[in-house]
Amino acid sequence: MEKTFWPNNKRLALSLVVNVEEGSELSVAEGDRGPEPVDELGIVLKKPIRNYGNESNYQYGIKRGAPRILSLLDEYKLRATFTAAALSLERYPQLAEQIISGGHEVCSHGWRWVHQFHMNEDQEREFIDKAIDSITKTTGQRPYGWLSRYLLTPNTRRLLVEEGFLYHMDDYSDDKPFWDFVDSKAILIIPYAVDSNDMKMWTDPAYTPEQWYEYAKDTFDQLYLESCNSPRMMSLGIHLRIIGRPGRFIWFKRFIEYIKEFDDVWICTRKEIVEHWSRKNPASENL
Repeated sequence: MEKTFWPNNKRLALSLVVNVEEGSELSVAEGDRGPEPVDELGIVLKKPIRNYGNESNYQYGIKRGAPRILSLLDEYKLRATFTAAALSLERYPQLAEQIISGGHEVCSHGWRWVHQFHMNEDQEREFIDKAIDSITKTTGQRPYGWLSRYLLTPNTRRLLVEEGFLYHMDDYSDDKPFWDFVDSKAILIIPYAVDSNDMKMWTDPAYTPEQWYEYAKDTFDQLYLESCNSPRMMSLGIHLRIIGRPGRFIWFKRFIEYIKEFDDVWICTRKEIVEHWSRKNPASENL
């Protein structure tokens, strides 16, 4: 028997996750070995030269994508979790200010949007500490959650616990939160989802915005159905430079309009999930 329920007896929790990576991606201008390989055109340059075209595509996320997304969230009075690379917020303080003034949460997406799997323990600890210090300085609030650039190390979760993080998103194994323990210290795992992520519209050019919308809607409908008997949460990850494009954004707006028809869905930040889950399901290694 489940021991939790969402606030005000809401049936389903929906976590909107907005990834902020622009300005933190790989670049030879930053001293990296090569340019950022995640490119909508799928161009992987093996020479250490700048990919100015792809850099401008990332800039679109800041110039046009962010304003569209923030405006839509404000219009519908929704709060989201912005998983932000710390350097991105440093470089675009106006965006950081708009995120905080809109009542949104900032979760750490690393110091930069780079892989940490190759880091030793000391390097990774420094990487995490730099992200904490930077986001705290930029936003006035320290981050309590962490999302890696997909790959992490055996030390990651332990280091997060040691640094006072409340939740970790590098998990895809469930449709509800659950506790994990490192040296008998608890951290809440709030699973992320890649199947409904808008990144698929970059990695698979044949995957259309309408298909993404239909998949997200079907995911919502199935979880809503299951939530009649057991708590469920839906995680929807989007990116400024991807969903922020006009032809994609309109489908994101349609998804928001669809879910707003349900008055028993809790659209919340990840930190709000931690706070509620901790009250209703206190951490126990016996659960």
